[in-house]
Amino acid sequence: MSDFAIEANGLRKSFKGRAALDGLDLRVPAGSIYGFLGRNGAGKTTTIKVLMGMLRADGGAARVFGLDVNDPQKCQEARKRIGFVTEGKDLYPYMTVEQIIRFTRPFFPRWRDDLERRYLKMFDLPPCKKVSALSKGMQSKLMLLLGICHGAELLILDEPTDGLDPAAVEDVLRELVAIAGAQGTTIFFSSHQLTEVEQIADSICIIDKGRAVVAGVLDDLKAQYQRFRVVTENGLPSGMRWVSGVEQVRQEGRALSILASGNLEAVTAQLELLPGASVERFPVGLKEIFLEHVRSDENALV
Repeated sequence: MSDFAIEANGLRKSFKGRAALDGLDLRVPAGSIYGFLGRNGAGKTTTIKVLMGMLRADGGAARVFGLDVNDPQKCQEARKRIGFVTEGKDLYPYMTVEQIIRFTRPFFPRWRDDLERRYLKMFDLPPCKKVSALSKGMQSKLMLLLGICHGAELLILDEPTDGLDPAAVEDVLRELVAIAGAQGTTIFFSSHQLTEVEQIADSICIIDKGRAVVAGVLDDLKAQYQRFRVVTENGLPSGMRWVSGVEQVRQEGRALSILASGNLEAVTAQLELLPGASVERFPVGLKEIFLEHVRSDENALV
């Protein structure tokens, strides 16, 4: 059995000649909480649709539970083991909360009645209210209930906290951590809320223009990156050649702001050799790592 719930190699998908996925590689460890990040249009939703068999890739390969998602029969087998919450919250608007739960339940032999009762109460979902009358946040809660309660081995969540108030967000994040810990469920979620990802994710992948630009265990990535602030007597020498690991150098008044992604001691040593250098080191959070890889900086010197 594979150590990965999701594996993708060189995924490619284009729409009208424009590449949405351009050789995407992805490895999601089984049992992990995995954050999938990128700007709008980076390819996140296209990736999810390929993994769910809703779109067929133009090239490359993708497997869920070791099953080829391009094979319709194997994809159908994989989908029985997946809970899926879409960004668009695709629900039958004419059904009530109770009706849509009763409609969904028979499709999943492993349906968890105990979790159904728990989340109906926790999310304060009104059983007799029609889906069309629910707020966006309440629809998000209902989708999460449906995805979680059928006993899925893998939850694929596309913006799962969209529309939720802060208290509900905390409830959902706490439940996701509990589900992954107690049941070994793999949680793969796409989100623009970097603080939420940083709060619960074990591992992340940042994609840009259809390619993975950073991927790994989040704690390792945060330890690997550091921000340096340097004040020197005369600025940088002309033709300065940086040691490996320096990702970005930006002038901020009399100071230099330097982001490094490794080789930290060698970077420190190089900076301390600058005439009159005062060097400070700071930890880096997910937000800085994300922005470094998806945003061009016209003021950067490197």
